[in-house]
Amino acid sequence: MKKILLATDGSPHAEDATRFLAHLPHGDKVEITVLSVLHVPTAGSVSGLGDWVDTILERERERAIDTFAKIELMFDGANVTLKHRIQQGHVSETIVEVAKREQADFLVMGARGHSQVERLILGSASDYVATHANCSVLVVRPTGVRKANHPIRIAIAYEETGPAEAALEEIAEVRWGAEPDLRVVSALFAGGIDESVRRKSTERAADKAADRLRKTAAHVRVESIVHDHIGEGLVRYLEENECDIVVVGETPRTRLGRVLMGSTSRFVLRHAPCSVWITRNRMVQGIPKKTPHAETAST
Repeated sequence: MKKILLATDGSPHAEDATRFLAHLPHGDKVEITVLSVLHVPTAGSVSGLGDWVDTILERERERAIDTFAKIELMFDGANVTLKHRIQQGHVSETIVEVAKREQADFLVMGARGHSQVERLILGSASDYVATHANCSVLVVRPTGVRKANHPIRIAIAYEETGPAEAALEEIAEVRWGAEPDLRVVSALFAGGIDESVRRKSTERAADKAADRLRKTAAHVRVESIVHDHIGEGLVRYLEENECDIVVVGETPRTRLGRVLMGSTSRFVLRHAPCSVWITRNRMVQGIPKKTPHAETAST
């Protein structure tokens, strides 16, 4: 990850995203673009306000500048270069457009919270951006990890498919060191006379995946879940194990594919109690497929 877009509005959940990014390990120098989007109200919504619109936008611009100054302090001493962009427009669409224009490898933003109701609201900025961005996206939800007495817990949803392999490759690139608790979580559908055979095969593949991660991380374990709905099974695992981040791989989608509901990554994005890291970069670049069915599989 050499080019990162950090979308922020100065709110507490955006600050959580910034703090996570500031503590993400990296060796090579990283270029971070901090994006502040000033929402431009539609003509109908500002009727009668007159010059107040310009006044409001100017105040928002000043707030964005103050927020960037705070972010600079968070990254003081880090091996990064920071630049600030202030754009006017529709928030979520502008974030996606700027990520594409900047050729970002990674997009980081906060979520508005993690209550069940908030996660189900359609049209939220984080949901739109995570679905439409053409790069990997991290949506940060507060889990209290900074105040917890345990290492950050990262669950990687794994199966022998192209998107899952891509997720593993992207996570393996991060020099995690000794701190995090990485978990390769394999999931398979419940039922069928061959369930035990499928489970053994899935666990063997997960063990090999974990070995690849152990080259850059000290603490890696393998877990397996069996459920009649993979997304629900993953969310339950995340809740029971108090995970801080879940990583899922996704195949780049067509415009129609982004609208269709039901993919595992979309389900996890909306229901997970923790931050969600959706990896896309390796699928865009074309990673070597390690299994015969990886060409067409997606989460």
